[in-house]
Amino acid sequence: MTEEMPSLRCIIATLFFALLLPPGSFPATRLSPSFYDETCPAVFSIIRGIIEQDLLSDPRIGASLLRLHFHDCFVNGCDASILLDNSATIESEKEAAPNNNSARGFEVVDAMKIALEFECPGIVSCADILAIAAQEAVNLAGGPSWLVLLGRRDSTAANRTLANLAIPAPFDTLNVLKSKFAAVGLNTSTDLVALSGAHTFGRAQCTILIERLYNFNGTGKADPTLNATYLETLRKVCPEGGNGSVLVNLDPTTPNTFDSNYYTNLQAQEGLLQSDQELFSTSGADTIEIVERFSSNQIAFFESFVVSMLKMGNISPVTGTEGEIRLSCRRVNMDYTSSNKWSSS
Repeated sequence: MTEEMPSLRCIIATLFFALLLPPGSFPATRLSPSFYDETCPAVFSIIRGIIEQDLLSDPRIGASLLRLHFHDCFVNGCDASILLDNSATIESEKEAAPNNNSARGFEVVDAMKIALEFECPGIVSCADILAIAAQEAVNLAGGPSWLVLLGRRDSTAANRTLANLAIPAPFDTLNVLKSKFAAVGLNTSTDLVALSGAHTFGRAQCTILIERLYNFNGTGKADPTLNATYLETLRKVCPEGGNGSVLVNLDPTTPNTFDSNYYTNLQAQEGLLQSDQELFSTSGADTIEIVERFSSNQIAFFESFVVSMLKMGNISPVTGTEGEIRLSCRRVNMDYTSSNKWSSS
């Protein structure tokens, strides 16, 4: 099997998935992989180039960009609402519990937007930047490539309340994870397991592990689903009462590579987050068989990941004449232009 085979097969899966979706699965203005072919043909190379440059100094950035796309899509759809800062009219999702002091990569998205505004002003939405950045980040880490469906526009509002409720959390049980996936139209078996595989690269802070390591569910003991040796390793990195901002690899084996080791780790009871280990350690769960299949067959994981990413990227996109193409990903255009006029005067 050549190294190119997984990517090739995933692109084929992309095409089949797009062709087989029922007519109602797309909005009236259909998302398309060729949306910017005429208006901004350099969009992919610009975004990829910026990620490549940032990876030289920040190996976490790919996983962080993928996470931004996830957290955006679970709150009122893939509309770049997660990128909006606080303003007189916006209560930013950045300060919601799942994002506060953990969501990152905003400055890199800013750099992408600035470069794209220079190349093709007013054309590429921030929502599409997140979708493309997610794909490029996965591919640069050794994962699959796929035909990103494009044509989203940007929202003019954020929803911090929903962000606090809808985004999957690291301490969620399997039932809670399933309910959150079902709420946005994703299935609770393959989509859940495949998209959770995004935790095959990146880092997590000790602060979200402490309860699991020392006082799981108020028992005064560790989570019993943690491998004992792995538990001791984690306790050395994250001592009780220690620095909660210390980072731990989500995948202890290949932390910067997008591969199927995430699922092998779950089988060894070495899932870093409770929400990860729940997929394999919940008795009788339908997710166990999928974890086993992806662990033994990376191509199957890659193909399922591509299909699930396409489905997630199609959650309630803003299209047509709705929303806007933000000039700055941090502010709606009315605020951006007003502030620029004030600065000029």
